[in-house]
Amino acid sequence: MVRRDEAFEELRARSDAHLAATGARPRLFVAALGPASAHTARAGFAANLFQAGGIETVHDPASVDAASAAAAFTASGARVACICSSDALYAEQAADVAAALKAAGALRVFLAGRPGEQRETYERAGVDEFVVAGGDAVAVLTGALDRIGVA
Repeated sequence: MVRRDEAFEELRARSDAHLAATGARPRLFVAALGPASAHTARAGFAANLFQAGGIETVHDPASVDAASAAAAFTASGARVACICSSDALYAEQAADVAAALKAAGALRVFLAGRPGEQRETYERAGVDEFVVAGGDAVAVLTGALDRIGVA
């Protein structure tokens, strides 16, 4: 049986090997929507989650919308993204931002939080996975590294 800390050590070892081979850690773009008051909690959660698996998070610019998400994602050098905001802003913008990220080449788009009744809408727009507190972090991180192409 693999202990939980061993699983995280294995994930970080994959990231370390990627760094040694390419000169950079695998990256995830944090697509934060709206003002800091709307996205800070979930952006912090997402950053902590993905960094625990050796994935560098890029959160620049501090806030995006559908019009700026694709350019910011491309500039980040990331291959995957996580949309972070409040439920209210998700209802207004998440589908358009997910579609923009996919169009910009995101291999996987995460959304931080539970989708509720909007699940199908978000999934049709391009959200691949929802990351939540209490979820299977090792499975999420393993899948993200696999999708990025980290051996």
